[in-house]
Amino acid sequence: MTEAERLAAEWACAKLIALYANLNDEARWDEVAALYTESGVMTRPTAPDAPIIGREAILAAFKGRPPRKTRHVCSNVVITVESPTSASGTSAMILFTENGPPLAGSFHDHFELTADGWRFSERRGTLAW
Repeated sequence: MTEAERLAAEWACAKLIALYANLNDEARWDEVAALYTESGVMTRPTAPDAPIIGREAILAAFKGRPPRKTRHVCSNVVITVESPTSASGTSAMILFTENGPPLAGSFHDHFELTADGWRFSERRGTLAW
């Protein structure tokens, strides 16, 4: 893998993190779920011990939530390219909602290069406190 390929993979994975936050805040659930591989795994920061497995189950989980207004702010994104088709990353997250105090946490991600580009194969959220 060349330096340019590694940098492109890092950028694509970091963009995926930001796109996920924006689509989530816009309640564009089909597009959020499409950011996962077919067998992707997600845990919400508020339920880190309850994995949701598979793109269809992830979509159902998002669609099953009551409507709410949110703003996710992600920062401190660090991506490690492990091979031409896999990467991992961490990011800090603050979630603002209309009905409660902000929540601070992080995401620990695994990415896979698919025919549709980089996708989350695993996205595990945790809260800092």
